[in-house]
Amino acid sequence: MGEDLSMSDLENLLELQANDTASDQLRHRRANLPERAEILRLESSIADRRSAIEDPAEQRAALVRDQRRLEDEIGSISDRITSVDAQLYGSSMTSPKEAQALQADLESLRRRLATLEDEVLELMEQVEPLDALLATEESAIAEVEDEIARVRVTLGEHEIELDAEAAAVAAARAPLAAGIPDALLAEYERLRPLHGGVAVARLSGPTCLGCHISLAAAEVDRLRREPADAIVHCPDCGCLLVR
Repeated sequence: MGEDLSMSDLENLLELQANDTASDQLRHRRANLPERAEILRLESSIADRRSAIEDPAEQRAALVRDQRRLEDEIGSISDRITSVDAQLYGSSMTSPKEAQALQADLESLRRRLATLEDEVLELMEQVEPLDALLATEESAIAEVEDEIARVRVTLGEHEIELDAEAAAVAAARAPLAAGIPDALLAEYERLRPLHGGVAVARLSGPTCLGCHISLAAAEVDRLRREPADAIVHCPDCGCLLVR
């Protein structure tokens, strides 16, 4: 690599690996805090509840539209009754025949009014259980939303704790990296993303502790005959090996 290396350089590299592994683990823990899954579960629960009340809500909306249409018609008929009543008993009335016609009109309007009022009552009776159902479900949804808010607070607290740990680990990395020769550090940084974040491992007996595969005896003998400052790689996982 163009630089004289020592065993201490490789040991320092192991320390750097331990630091980076700790940093990776903290990121993994942060990304997989149980509160995240709980929030997703609760949000899914809300989505299911909202989906379940779509049809009842549409039914209620249609009934309310019908009720308002009837109430508008009731208002118009009531105004008409008032007008006919005023004509019937007003000073402008001059003919018994006209009075008879107005009386018939008035009776017809009142019958129509009574029919419409009955229809409105029927609609209100249909709306009432839907209102109760929707109110119950909305209350349940509100409770779940409150629970989500509480879980988010807990999630935020745990994120702050992990971020503090991660900051401390990151601060410790710089002096570790500074003590490692540039070429060795560059090789380490090149290998890390290729091997799941593990770029250097100790050779313990015949076993690479990076991939936990035991090397053939001949391969172990060959590696052990290499100079102490030689850079060697695991033939299975490619990690730098510290012997």
